[in-house]
Amino acid sequence: MKICMIAEGSYPYITGGVSSWIHNIVSQMPEHEFIIYSIGAQSKQAGKFKYELPANIIEVKETFLDTYLEEEGKWGSRFRLSSLNKQNIQSLLGSGEDIHWNNLFKVLRSEKFKNAADFLSSKDFFDILEELCSKKYNLIPFTEMFWTVRSMILPLFLTIRNDIPEADVYHSVSTGYAGVVGALAKFLYTKPLLLTEHGIYSREREEEIIKADWVKGYFKDVWIEYFYKLSSCAYEEADEVVTLFNRNKEIQVELGCNSNKIRIIPNGVHSTEYTNIGVVNPEDNIIRIGAIVRVVPIKDIKTMLQSFALIKREIPQAEFTIMGPYEEDEQYYEECLQLVETLALKDVTFTGSVRVKDYLGRMDLLMLTSISEGQPLAILEGMAGSKPFVSTNVGSCKELLDGLDDGIGPAGLIAPVMHYEQIAIAAIQLCKNRALREEMGRNAFLRVQKYYRQSDVIKNYRALYQSLGGDSKWRELASN
Repeated sequence: MKICMIAEGSYPYITGGVSSWIHNIVSQMPEHEFIIYSIGAQSKQAGKFKYELPANIIEVKETFLDTYLEEEGKWGSRFRLSSLNKQNIQSLLGSGEDIHWNNLFKVLRSEKFKNAADFLSSKDFFDILEELCSKKYNLIPFTEMFWTVRSMILPLFLTIRNDIPEADVYHSVSTGYAGVVGALAKFLYTKPLLLTEHGIYSREREEEIIKADWVKGYFKDVWIEYFYKLSSCAYEEADEVVTLFNRNKEIQVELGCNSNKIRIIPNGVHSTEYTNIGVVNPEDNIIRIGAIVRVVPIKDIKTMLQSFALIKREIPQAEFTIMGPYEEDEQYYEECLQLVETLALKDVTFTGSVRVKDYLGRMDLLMLTSISEGQPLAILEGMAGSKPFVSTNVGSCKELLDGLDDGIGPAGLIAPVMHYEQIAIAAIQLCKNRALREEMGRNAFLRVQKYYRQSDVIKNYRALYQSLGGDSKWRELASN
């Protein structure tokens, strides 16, 4: 079977998290051929893969959202769009009506115009936006609205006009652009679409936009609604939707996904691979705190550093090691280094990309201070290494650490998002109590070993691929 896996902002350019999940799926299913359709942010990433690709990846199709900067359109053309075409464009921009995505795909892939910029420079688009502004955005200066909306949707339109490799099954690993590409592939080839959502994409984009300096206040709602519209495309067109835990399923249903499509397949790890990673020396007085994390804003490294400043006052022998890549957002990484300097912090190390198992055994406890998560592999890896956690209460972190009445006991402590004082208090409690750390570490390993096995993940996805791409019943339904 040939499976096209569609990823945005992850594999194969970034390590950890969703990228690790994709790599594990592909590596452990050698019986299938995989095409990776990778949507990157910047063209400079082209070909710069962070993984040695398995032999069963037969193609990597790269597309980059910043290519819109190179595209110029011919101003003032008119393409005689139908009323439905106009309604679809307005719906995409927030008019409130449902989007007929297949119709939108036909229009945007039409040979009527040479490129996407031609359409966005046309009299048709100008008229559509002018009408929408008069109805909904009449207080926003039209010129600003025009250029903001144009830059907002041009990457999407370019992506829709790109070629998509043919496959037996399309598997989008998020909603957003990846979900739209999956829906487009289903439309073009009449093949099934599987969606796996690790975090809730639209909620994560909303959090980023609210905090973003580059979006003016009165445009924030426009951007946020736009990303919710993109997510609705994937929910509507997917034949099966996989989520990682029940709360995510509830949110997906709230956002319009049919609950009958959704199944829960938790993440997993090979816990046996972590049994010989070494142990903490009981004679060593140093308290080593670690974080398995990408250095990006959504992981809120700054709160982590502020927490460690308080920990260091109470536990002067504490050391902090941040294990993960920092090249993804170089400006944010520099801001983190400046914060270390401002706080006069000692014993803080950013390792960059490393083999986590080489460090994990030496850690006394681990931290995660994200402002949004799904079901983080970082926590599962730490739990497999028998390490207790202090984590913010996001995604399924509380469920992972406390369990669902499984009788095992807590594997860490939970604190509120961005509350560095409470995070520090929880970490200090563990720093001062070796017996509690060891007890929670044992609980962590037991829970992972029982409920979060990578072998179960592969078994479930192997069956799911077979039901979609190998079952003639789906083809019969699709043709009717």
